[in-house]
Amino acid sequence: MHIEAFLWMFLPVFVAGGSALLSFYIMQARMEVALAKERESLAEARATITSQKVTMEERIKATEEATKRLAMDEFMQDFRVEERSYARESKSLNASKKTMVMQERLFFRNIPLSNWIEHEMIVEEGTDLDQLPKESVFAKPVIAQAISPVAPKSDDRLSISKFLDEVTAGRRNGHESNNLMATPVAFFGAQ
Repeated sequence: MHIEAFLWMFLPVFVAGGSALLSFYIMQARMEVALAKERESLAEARATITSQKVTMEERIKATEEATKRLAMDEFMQDFRVEERSYARESKSLNASKKTMVMQERLFFRNIPLSNWIEHEMIVEEGTDLDQLPKESVFAKPVIAQAISPVAPKSDDRLSISKFLDEVTAGRRNGHESNNLMATPVAFFGAQ
C-alpha cells in the first residue's frame, strides 16, 4: 500500500506538470504567431516608410531642379541683345561699295557687357567710272541731234568726264599722275 498511496499522491503533480507543459507550448505557439504578425506589420511599415522616403527625396530633387531652372531662366531673362543697323556707302574715285552694317551689344539689365560688335554684308559693289554718264546732262537734245545729221563733237562733254577719261587712260598706260584727284581716296561712312 505504500506504493499505491505514493502513486495517488504524485499523480496530481504529474497531471499538473503535464498540463503546465501543454499550456506552455500552446502559449509559446501563440506568442510566435503574434510575433510573426508584429514582424509582418513592422516590415510593411518599414516598406511604406522607405517608399515614402524615396518619393520624398525624388520630390525634393525635382523641386530643387525646378527652382534652379526657374532661377536660371529669370537670370537669363535679364540678359538682352541690343541691335542696330544702317547702310554704309563708301565711295572713292573709281569704286563704290554699299554695305549693310548690323551692330550688336550684350546687356545685363541696363549694364552693357560688351562693346558694339559689327557685322557687314556687302549689298552692292561696283566702279563709279563705268556708272558715270559719258555725256553731259546739258548736251544737245536727242531731237536736235536727229534733225542735224552732224555727229556730236567730243568737246560737247563736261570737263569732269573728260578729266576722268584722261585719268583712267593714264592708269591703263601705266602713267600715274601727281594730281590729287587722280589718286583714289577712300571715304568712310558714319561709324
